[in-house]
Amino acid sequence: MTSDGTLWRASSAERLTTTPLAADARAEVVVIGAGFTGLACALEVAKQGASVVVLEANTVAHGGSGRNVGLVNAGLWLPPDEVLAQMGEDDGTRLVEALGQGPQMVFDRVAEHGIACEATRHGTLHLAHSAKGFEDLQDRFRQGNRHGAPLQLLDAAETARRTGSDAFHGALLDPRAGTVQPLAYCTGLARAAQELGAQIHEGSAVTAIAHTEGLWTVSANGHSVRAPKLLLATNAYHEGIAGAFAPQFVVVNYSQFATAPLPPEAQAKVLPGGEGCWDTALVMSSVRVDAAGRLIVGGMGNADGLGGAIHAGWARRKLRALYPDLGDIPFEHHWRGKIAMTRDHIPKVVNFGPSAYAVFGYSGRGISPGTVFGAAAAQALLNDAPEAFPLPVLKGYKEHLRGLHEAYYEFGATLTHAMMRGRAGA
Repeated sequence: MTSDGTLWRASSAERLTTTPLAADARAEVVVIGAGFTGLACALEVAKQGASVVVLEANTVAHGGSGRNVGLVNAGLWLPPDEVLAQMGEDDGTRLVEALGQGPQMVFDRVAEHGIACEATRHGTLHLAHSAKGFEDLQDRFRQGNRHGAPLQLLDAAETARRTGSDAFHGALLDPRAGTVQPLAYCTGLARAAQELGAQIHEGSAVTAIAHTEGLWTVSANGHSVRAPKLLLATNAYHEGIAGAFAPQFVVVNYSQFATAPLPPEAQAKVLPGGEGCWDTALVMSSVRVDAAGRLIVGGMGNADGLGGAIHAGWARRKLRALYPDLGDIPFEHHWRGKIAMTRDHIPKVVNFGPSAYAVFGYSGRGISPGTVFGAAAAQALLNDAPEAFPLPVLKGYKEHLRGLHEAYYEFGATLTHAMMRGRAGA
C-alpha cells in the first residue's frame, strides 16, 4: 500500500507543464496558491482578458484540492437554517443560494474546458449511520426543501439498493451534486487558465509580500511579481510568508484508503450509480468509487501520524462492516489531507490591504465553494467590487484556541476509530 502521493495523482488524466518563477514579472492580478480557489480565480481573470500570475509552492493541487474526497456538494456542511441563524436572513440566504448553484458552476467548467476528471453527476448521499442520524436527515430534508433544494429522503431499502450495503438507516439524496477526480479537476482548471494566457509557476514558494506605490510585490525564488491586485488562496496549506496576512483556522486531518479495482460483479452492486457518500456520525466517514472501480473509504484522523495504525485498522474494519464480502480486498493507496475549519464552519474572506483578499476555511467543502469563491474573487478584484463575494468581507479574523481544538479533533477521531469493532456507524 502506497502513501507516497495520492491515488488522484496516480490516476489523473489531466496534464500540465509549468516552470518555476525564474524572472521578475508584472500582472494585473497575482494569486498565491494553485488549488480550487486560486485557479478558479485565475481562470476567470484570464477569461476577462486580464493578466494573472499564479505562484504555487509545490505543485498544482498539492494541498487539500488534490487530497479531497471528490464530492461536488451543494451548500455547506451546516444546514441552511443554521447558516441563516449565524449570518442573518439576507446574508445567509445569499450564501445558501450561491453555494446551491456551486455544483452547476463546477460541471459547467468541466464541460466548457473539456476537463478529464471522471465527472459524474448522479448526486451525493448523506448516509444515516443510526436512527438518530436519520432524524437529523429528516430535519435537513425539510430545511433544504424549504430553501428550494430538490432533496430526496430515501428509506433504508432504497439506500441499500444504491450503496450495496444494508448498514444504513436511510439517506438524503442531493441530485444537484456529484463527484469528480479532484486533482484532475484542479489540474484542468490550471490548464484552461494557462491556455487563456495565465502564467502558472509551480515550485515557487512565496517568501514575502509588500505593498508600495500602489502595487503588491510578491517574492519567490529570488524574483518578484508586481501587481495591483492580490489573492491569497493557500487555505489549510498556508506557509509562513513575511509581511502577509496569516489566515487562522483549525487544522483537521482526513485520511483515505483506496482498494484495488473491485471485481466486475462487485462493481455492479457497490454504488452502481456512482454517488459519493458521507455519513452522519460525529467522527464523519466517506465512501465512494472511482472510474476504475476502486472503493475509497475515508475518515477523520491523520493516517501518517502517531495514530496511523489505528486509522488504518479502522479503515479495514469499516470496509468489512459495510461490505463483508469485500473485507479482505487489499488497499493499494492511502493518503492524508488537511482541512481548514473555522469555529462557525462558514468560509472567511478577509480584505487585508488595498485590492487584496484572503479566502479560507471551507471546513471540508472545497470543490464547489472553492470554485464559487474563486470566480467571485476575480470579479471583486477586477471590478473593485467586494460585494461580488457571496458573504460579507471582513477586515480581520482570529481563530481562538486553535491548538487545543486541533488536538481535540485528532484525539476524538483516534479514540473513536480505536473503539470501533465491526460497527458501520463508527
